[in-house]
Amino acid sequence: FSGNPRSPFHVEEIFECEIGIRLNGKEGFDVEEYCISEGWVKVGDHKALDRRGKTLLLTKKGTVEAFYR
Repeated sequence: FSGNPRSPFHVEEIFECEIGIRLNGKEGFDVEEYCISEGWVKVGDHKALDRRGKTLLLTKKGTVEAFYR
């Protein structure tokens, strides 16, 4: 799922409540997209931009957990 409303993977109903994401036991606050079944999250790299001016996304792999705050 994606937190970016312009993404095709954004589902508004999921984000009505505040969601937290943990990767390998550490809570992430800058997660843009995640997949629990495949075990990855995408985090924005605020130093680099793509050609459209959006931050580049870095993929990190591990155990992903989603929870409601």
